[in-house]
Amino acid sequence: MSDPILGRQARIAELKQLLGEKILVLDGAAGTFIQGYELDEAGYRAERFADWGQDIKGNNDILILSRPDIVSDMHNAYLDAGADIIETNTFSATTIAQADYGMEALAYELNVEGAKLARACADEASTDDKPRFVAGAIGPTNRTASISPDVNDPGKRNTSFEELASAYGEAARGLVEGGADTILIETIFDTLNAKAAIFAVQELFEELGFEIPIQLSVTITDQSGRTLSGQTTEAFWNSVRHASPLSVGVNCALGPDLMRPYVAELARIADCFVSTYPNAGLPNAFGGYDETPEMMTEHLEEWAKSGLVNIVGGCCGTTPAHIAAFAKAVAGLGPREAAKADAAMRLSGLEPFALTD
Repeated sequence: MSDPILGRQARIAELKQLLGEKILVLDGAAGTFIQGYELDEAGYRAERFADWGQDIKGNNDILILSRPDIVSDMHNAYLDAGADIIETNTFSATTIAQADYGMEALAYELNVEGAKLARACADEASTDDKPRFVAGAIGPTNRTASISPDVNDPGKRNTSFEELASAYGEAARGLVEGGADTILIETIFDTLNAKAAIFAVQELFEELGFEIPIQLSVTITDQSGRTLSGQTTEAFWNSVRHASPLSVGVNCALGPDLMRPYVAELARIADCFVSTYPNAGLPNAFGGYDETPEMMTEHLEEWAKSGLVNIVGGCCGTTPAHIAAFAKAVAGLGPREAAKADAAMRLSGLEPFALTD
């Protein structure tokens, strides 16, 4: 089957070419932007969900269906700030995550419509000199396949690989059908969750008869240098490199000052492009983020000049002002060159293991 989305494969080829020529800019936080509207329960419901049987305030993804104007305004704000790549507003648009609101049945529609909204905004903003791309965002869900939810029962799990793969596969199908250029599996705190997503996406590609690039982004949860499920950065890479991603990176949890060692580690070992989109620092006492565009730019510009990154953007607490500052800082700077793949058997548990000649 050929790709039904007009021009997508040409855009993908152009995206790969540009990543080898310059540093591209990803957008910033969706939640931070949406919070600026100070929506109440009725604001989230709008007309379509006026009679929904339970509270939905805080379900930012549902705004794709209830307030698409807000989602489009967000995409346009980041595009105007200079973002080359925008993410769909679908971080929690899986059956698993939407179950909190009784909206599991809407997951597929959310992904299709979320991708269509982003695609329309990106296409409108694209020019011959500055094409724009859409990353179909898939978050980690609110379940973890590797860790027990009960400290008194280490073997207990509240999800399974099969359940996760089914949810991720449905989300990915919607994103592909809606027009996303890539699938971004992001904020990975449990590598087994990510493996379920990779498996589901690759199965989808096999069924469709064509594929689009996969991007991966891990979350190092604190200064221990490990994911929530315990892996180091290199062990994580060893676990997912079989997916041959377009890019691998680090996002969320940390500000740029604390994130640098983990970005540098991926830059050293990954034979693909490297992305980074840190938080605007660590949350303050009120749950907000204090790092200004100028403060963050000082770090990201240094990373770019040090040859660590191919894609830069922002996670929690970042705004269009942050993205505009990042875009200005990396303009004209050369991209990181991918590491050379070596002939070694690389394995991982919580730690990496390499067997060489």
